[in-house]
Amino acid sequence: QLVESGGGSVQAGGSLRLSCAASGYAFRSHCMGWFRQAPGKEREGVAARESDGITSYTDSVEGRFTISLDNAKNTLYLQMNSLKPEDTAMYYCAAGPLYCGSWSRLRSSFYNYWGQGTQVTVS
Repeated sequence: QLVESGGGSVQAGGSLRLSCAASGYAFRSHCMGWFRQAPGKEREGVAARESDGITSYTDSVEGRFTISLDNAKNTLYLQMNSLKPEDTAMYYCAAGPLYCGSWSRLRSSFYNYWGQGTQVTVS
């Protein structure tokens, strides 16, 4: 089970940190990702992390968002800085296979388990 938290409303330029706590799943052994979906748009891969620490980001968040993992807490984070109105969406964490690879790391079809989502609104 994956449970996200940390969403909310923030003004443009502000920051939020999303958390994704896992139960019954070892984040450190799998490819993990953050995705988002805005109304009327397709789900988009935002950031992903392989078990060896390799990360990928979609171009629009590169340099502003950071994905990280706390192994002791089995919790995945997404630190979001310099938020923009276009970052407004429902954000989901997801767990994938043991290794995603660069081509599939930000593709939602390669992920098996999903959280319920947390809303981020930037005005």
